[in-house]
Amino acid sequence: MRSESGLPIEPVYGPAALEGFDAAERLGEPGAFPFTRGVYPTMYTQRPWTMRQYAGFGTAAESNRRYHQLIEAGTAGLSVAFDLPTQMGYDSDADLARSEVGKVGVAIDSIEDMRVLFDGIPLGEVSTSMTINAPAAVLLLLYQLVAEEQGVPADRLTGTIQNDILKEYIARGTYIFPPKPSLRLVADTFRYCKNEIPKWNTISISGYHMAEAGATPVQEIAFTLANAKEYVRAAVESGLDVDAFAPRLSFFFVARTTLLEEVAKFRAARRIWAHLMCEEFGAKNPKSQMLRFHTQTAGVQLTAQQPEVNLVRVAIQALGAVLGGTQSLHTNSYDEAIALPTEKAARLALRTQQVIAHESDLTRTVDPFAGSYAVESMTDEIEEAARALIDQVEEMGGAVSAIEKGFQKAEIERSAYRTALEIDGGDRVVVGVNRFRTEDDEPYEPLRVDPAIGEAQAERLARLRAERDNDEVRRRLDDLRHLAEKEGAQADTGDVSAGDGNLLYPLKEALRARATVGEVCDALRDVWGVYVPADAY
Repeated sequence: MRSESGLPIEPVYGPAALEGFDAAERLGEPGAFPFTRGVYPTMYTQRPWTMRQYAGFGTAAESNRRYHQLIEAGTAGLSVAFDLPTQMGYDSDADLARSEVGKVGVAIDSIEDMRVLFDGIPLGEVSTSMTINAPAAVLLLLYQLVAEEQGVPADRLTGTIQNDILKEYIARGTYIFPPKPSLRLVADTFRYCKNEIPKWNTISISGYHMAEAGATPVQEIAFTLANAKEYVRAAVESGLDVDAFAPRLSFFFVARTTLLEEVAKFRAARRIWAHLMCEEFGAKNPKSQMLRFHTQTAGVQLTAQQPEVNLVRVAIQALGAVLGGTQSLHTNSYDEAIALPTEKAARLALRTQQVIAHESDLTRTVDPFAGSYAVESMTDEIEEAARALIDQVEEMGGAVSAIEKGFQKAEIERSAYRTALEIDGGDRVVVGVNRFRTEDDEPYEPLRVDPAIGEAQAERLARLRAERDNDEVRRRLDDLRHLAEKEGAQADTGDVSAGDGNLLYPLKEALRARATVGEVCDALRDVWGVYVPADAY
């Protein structure tokens, strides 16, 4: 038998599997280098992971109602899904946007939408994760501006922006600008948050979307950590000391139904990252060496056939994430393979986490798989294979050079094709799809998005542009363009001002003047252009 990564799985593991295994070196103590057993000494024994639910659809008002429902149901953190136009930096009234407004997330065009999205939600008390990449800085600044209106100082804000543009070129496709200026914007965000929003996690370096595109567990962590190295290098080259920003780095992984390999994957990723940060970047702060991560259960493994079976899949996937030591977790709703989740389905997904946290005994001891013949052996094998793949990327000149050569994308596509062949041939069982099928599934009524949302958003934009000071907006956008034309941020002196080359300061002032998401992104498009992959020709 072989694992998802193609590594051998033995029918029986015994002491011989760990011959020469040095527990002190390979494991250490929980909360201590190399963090194999978890990033905190007590892990869940004092409090469980943060339970997030990813939500956002239609208008800001509709999403706001869902957030209030989730908070009332007991969720401890919000996770915002944005619609495709917002992710791509287009306003809802743009020609390319009209058919996609509010479909896969909430439409945010300006500060006015952001006010509605978080109406009645105390931003100083909730932790908010935003799945946004190319325009991540824009949405973060809108969030900060709304918090200011609530009277919440920036140093009380907690949460995460995904802000991981490199994986967009590899697997997901919601990029705007070419890689180099995109990395500049990421580094500027690191510097801005260090000084302005110190508790914010400035990036969630994501393997999740690569896994959804077909990456194996080994590819998922190898390509994610290779991307992370590129971000660290970019930040160091911009003048930041590694220990000044690395403690705010976070990661985002998938949890599949192959529970044992997933647990081993998470443990191997922590160990690799600790050594990389210590040995390659000279990080001295233990928090810089910790790989803290959010997990989402595997949407790609959900099926439209017999959707209730997804409840079982999600429970197994959530167990893998918890046993692997995740810091926060989103459990998918059972109906997500069909449509946006209904309120009932979203509540059941949250209840899955609550049952694990409060009715099982997994929160009573730290890293219960430590010393397992099978899991420790699999952890070592995944680490070895992932390190070899990271080295391949480095030999190509790093993640950006490898992306430009199409390496990661091609490797993932090969894995996805192999999986598809196994499912089609019946070698890989998918319950309800190629085995254990039923003739007639029970009827299901999906959540539907009102197609008139695009028109309503366009009307809101028209009113906004009629009421605001358009001369001021033009001046602010010109300021942004002029700074974007310069080569990049100067070395950080620790006292950041609007004149130090950091793009987030003119960005914030443009948004404060009620420039739209599309307008600020267009200003940067004017200077940087857009990225067109070589294989698009």
